[in-house]
Order: sequence, then C-alpha cells, then structure tokens
Amino acid sequence: MSAPCAKKRRPILIGMAAALLVLLLGWWYLDGNLTKVVLSLAQAQARAMAVQVLNQSASELLSAGGVTYDSLMTVVRDGNEQVRLIQANTPEMNRLASRVSLMAQEKLQNRGDQTVKVPLGSALGLTLFAGAGPKIEVRILPVGSVHAAFHTDFQTAGINQTRHRVTLMLTARVQLVIPTGAKTVEATTQVAMAESIIVGEGPETFTDVGDDMDMLD
Repeated sequence: MSAPCAKKRRPILIGMAAALLVLLLGWWYLDGNLTKVVLSLAQAQARAMAVQVLNQSASELLSAGGVTYDSLMTVVRDGNEQVRLIQANTPEMNRLASRVSLMAQEKLQNRGDQTVKVPLGSALGLTLFAGAGPKIEVRILPVGSVHAAFHTDFQTAGINQTRHRVTLMLTARVQLVIPTGAKTVEATTQVAMAESIIVGEGPETFTDVGDDMDMLD
C-alpha cells in the first residue's frame, strides 16, 4: 500500500471510529435513561396494584362477617362497671392476620405478569420528546410477600369518653423483575377493623400482644 493511499484512508478510519464511539455513548445514555423510566413507571404500577389488592383483601375479610370489637378485645369491668382491663384476643387476631395475608398473597400471584409501555421518546430524557415515539413493552413479574399486623389506639371522643380503635396494617413487598434491572416496592394500607366508645375513666391496664400480633405469610 502506497503512502498516499494510507493517508487517504486514515481520515475515513478515524471517522468510522468516532461514529462507533458516538453510537456506543448514545446507546449507553439511552439504556440508562430507559432503565430509570421503566423502573419508575413499574414501581408506580406495582404500588398501585399492591394497594388495590390489600384493600380488596381487607374488604373481603370484613364482608365475611364475624369481625367485631368483642371478638378482638375482652373488656373487664369492676363492680361499678368501670373498665379496668382490656385484653387483646391474640389467637383470633393471629387467625385473621394469617387469613388476610394469604388472601392478599394469592391475589398478587393471580395478577401474573404485568406490562409497562414506555414511549421511546421518554428514554431520551428530554421534555420535548417525552411521551413521543413508539411504545416499548416491558413485562414485570410481581414476586412479593404480604405482612399483616394489628394496631390499637385510644383517642378522646368527648367528655369522659374514650374511643378504642383496632386497625389492621397491611404491607406488601413486591419484587420487580424486569430485563433492565430489579427493584423492591413496598405498599402499605391500613383499615379500621373495629372500635368501641368507653364511657367513664379509661382502662387502668391494656394488655397488648406486641410482636406476637404480627403475622407473616
């Protein structure tokens, strides 16, 4: 190869190398933005789905009947009908927590794979092109667990009156498994299960079961 030919091909090779470098940098930029956009949309969809499942499960539990304040709490009064002791019905609370956890877990599994459609323009990270371009479909596999726990609180309800409320706290942890990465999403909801108005002085003693009231699926 003559020296003049080599000199002519050198700019072409440099141009091809520069073009390849630009393409690689562009792909790296798009891939990074696409991962952020997909994960953001997937998290929002997974959180909304999980909250819906948790609320449905709690609603079905209440609709089945049998959940009352008297079934969850035992109130002990003295000879003057004053409340002296309120004790949580631990076995019943554990049974209900386990039941609703299994219900929610089953509903999550039945949802199966989810699909998130991301506009290609959103991957550019530019406001001008956000939402533009063809949609990229990404499947999400919601793999997670459900945690249920009862909580109680006392609130002043009026003169010489105290409201005792029993609340069920449901938390779902959903693992998003997508081609561009993985992320754990946590969704929480709370539902009032029962309450009672205590007339007179508040109880001197309230027996809680602490962590024993928490149920993991």
